[in-house]
Amino acid sequence: MQTLEISATKSSPAVHFDAQSNTLSIMGESYPENTAQFYEPVFEWLEEYIDSLQEQHVTFNMELIYFNSSSSKALMDIFDILEEACDEDKKIVLNWIYDEDNDAALEYGEEFAEDIESLTFNLVEKPLAD
Repeated sequence: MQTLEISATKSSPAVHFDAQSNTLSIMGESYPENTAQFYEPVFEWLEEYIDSLQEQHVTFNMELIYFNSSSSKALMDIFDILEEACDEDKKIVLNWIYDEDNDAALEYGEEFAEDIESLTFNLVEKPLAD
């Protein structure tokens, strides 16, 4: 399966989904003008990838500094896909990475985590660089 690579822009996050290493990441800010259009290839790739999973352990790193409400809906859709996969015994861990001084990102992570049941959802504090 091909790697999905989407470069970050001022208003959209970097996406790096690598099927070979089973490492998926979304990083940056997410407030694209057309959220559905931006995330469509993400959903398509993710669903195809999950269908191909067998015994692999998958790590999904999500490090969003800022996102708008339509991106929040897209994130919930991603979490739903991952949750469904875990219900089918897929081994997926999601790391919600936030800067230690970004209280809003921590709170959003905590809120998302409350809605998750079978997906392992880790809140990971990232120390500020010196």
